[in-house]
Amino acid sequence: MSAIHDLAATIAARTSASPDDSWTARLLAKGPEKCAEKFGEEAVEAIIEAVKGDRARLTAEAADVIFHLLVMLAARDVSLSEVEAELERRAGTSGLTEKAARRP
Repeated sequence: MSAIHDLAATIAARTSASPDDSWTARLLAKGPEKCAEKFGEEAVEAIIEAVKGDRARLTAEAADVIFHLLVMLAARDVSLSEVEAELERRAGTSGLTEKAARRP
């Protein structure tokens, strides 16, 4: 199992924890919208560090982004395995082709 799978499993376990005992549970208790907002904040922080060129800070912010992405997915009951299945479905397809297929 990878660190990301371990993290996803920990987040899943925290969905039933008390918000008084777990940051993840506290965030989830605030609802999917708050989880999405927090993900957005972390993404912006990662962008700032990418622009600055600070590798260590970008690495730390990227970890925060991944954590909050997984929390946001959990808030909407979307599993990491579902995301992985979508990535596998797209494997071997050009990004340009994949994007064109999404157009109405």
